[in-house]
Amino acid sequence: MPGVDLAELYRGGQERVAGLVQELSPAEIAAPVPTCPGWTVRDVVAHLSGIAEDVVAGNTAGAMTDAWSAAQVARGRGRSVPDLLAGWAANLPGVEAFLTAHPRQWPAVIDIAAHEQDMRGAVSRPGARDNPIIQAMTPVLLASVRVTRPLVIQTEHGETRVGPDSGSAIVLSTTRFEAFRLRMGRRSKAQVARLDWSADPEPYLDRLFVFGPSRTDIVE
Repeated sequence: MPGVDLAELYRGGQERVAGLVQELSPAEIAAPVPTCPGWTVRDVVAHLSGIAEDVVAGNTAGAMTDAWSAAQVARGRGRSVPDLLAGWAANLPGVEAFLTAHPRQWPAVIDIAAHEQDMRGAVSRPGARDNPIIQAMTPVLLASVRVTRPLVIQTEHGETRVGPDSGSAIVLSTTRFEAFRLRMGRRSKAQVARLDWSADPEPYLDRLFVFGPSRTDIVE
């Protein structure tokens, strides 16, 4: 991915998430995460730490599947949060080397920023909404939208056109943060339909989400 240092982005994301988690109270660590049904903040930390552990160990069969993630959460439930964070930090060099050698594995970088916002929303600690990962990777997420009709997605940082090159395009005007969150499935279809569209968005709604969409409205 030209011009994007995935290893640097990953390290910055890990350090930012670790800093956030270290500030949380035991009650916040145990708080449910609405955007990750069935998980607590602690489970999200176990998942992120577990990804790094699996990457370094070469345990990538079934990567990014629900079963792979569930195994990371289960494995982490017997460990303290400081231990999970320490393990994650210890595996940073290995993950950075992996990302440098395999730049197509950029979803691992996006995962950190997505889950950071999941945790922030769960404990009402908004912040880092324009962090380097969101800045660098939202254009990648938007460019990979696959629609059968022309669509222009406008944010405060420019616009992305997807779909057929010819024909009149419908326009979605939103923010970079909102585009990142909806693309990662952290919004319901009803929420996305209520955004600023230039015409009826119905033909596009099922094609905008990498994951999800959420079954309920997510307010952050």
